[in-house]
Amino acid sequence: MDITLSSCFIAVDDHDKALTFYRDALGLEVRNDVGFEGMRWVTVGAPSQPDVNIVLEPPLADPNASPEDRQVMAELMAKGLLRGVIFGTDDCDATFERVSAAGGEVLQEPMDQPYGVRDCAFRDPSGNMLRFTQPLKK
Repeated sequence: MDITLSSCFIAVDDHDKALTFYRDALGLEVRNDVGFEGMRWVTVGAPSQPDVNIVLEPPLADPNASPEDRQVMAELMAKGLLRGVIFGTDDCDATFERVSAAGGEVLQEPMDQPYGVRDCAFRDPSGNMLRFTQPLKK
């Protein structure tokens, strides 16, 4: 039995800002952009991983959610508490420079970690934490 990752989800509160970040700053390709019942889902992914999709979804993708639940989700998103994603990169420092130059909110500059990677971290326009890791050479 072979199990692989197909899709993961990141909540965003503004799909246009998210697209500018994920497409333009990170270089991911847009694979799908659909709407349903007043909501929008945009699928992006790395060209080098055609079978792995990142779905940029509304914070509460449920048309029947109560206003109270929507408010709670908005508050959690504003605090950056909904999602976190770790991307791999072959050059952490170059990735840092690219995302920084594109206006990414820096959380951590590149640094070597004791667990064997060099990494850096940003917040996307919706407040989600994104880390970029590069294995340290032995």
